[in-house]
Amino acid sequence: MMRFFLTLLIILSIVTNPIEAYSDEIILAGGCFWCLEHDLESLEGVDFVKSGYSGGDLNNPSYENHNGHQEVVLVNYDPEIVSLNKILRLYLRNIDPLDGKGQFCDRGDSYRPVIFYQNSIEENQSNDALLSASKELKVSIEDIKVGVRSKNKFWLAEDYHQDFADNNEFKYKFYRYSCGRDKRLDQLWGENSRTGNEWPE
Repeated sequence: MMRFFLTLLIILSIVTNPIEAYSDEIILAGGCFWCLEHDLESLEGVDFVKSGYSGGDLNNPSYENHNGHQEVVLVNYDPEIVSLNKILRLYLRNIDPLDGKGQFCDRGDSYRPVIFYQNSIEENQSNDALLSASKELKVSIEDIKVGVRSKNKFWLAEDYHQDFADNNEFKYKFYRYSCGRDKRLDQLWGENSRTGNEWPE
């Protein structure tokens, strides 16, 4: 009987004082979603990253037909552990923000870089990040070709695209190398390439 009452008290405590689990999310486009998913999911505070499509009007897009959409990743994160600013720094240093017509060997509208914000705070943070990126790269803000757009519906990509780098290690590494992604990132960002380091003063 005593065990019953203790269990009841615990349940009542959870119901009346629930533990608040809070997470947030951002949708980012930056070329091949295999690479961006892999680059962002290792960041502490990121709960998960999913590959998908967003930005267009086509319903139920697929890899074979996602006309009008970009390949994107949805980043789910705990803002108590990692800030959106740090995620944006890591994102920008994993893409070529000077290229608005694709990314690396992948060309066309599907691969152009875009940040999809969900409110004015995220919009301002995104624009500030782009300005900081232009200063680090010593270029005009007009040379930064990353779009900043209001969040659109996220469509989850096919199962075989999820965790592609982990499930297809050899194919992923060959693709990434042959696409010249890391070579270009090192050329652009130097020692800050692929990092979430603070922007230089």
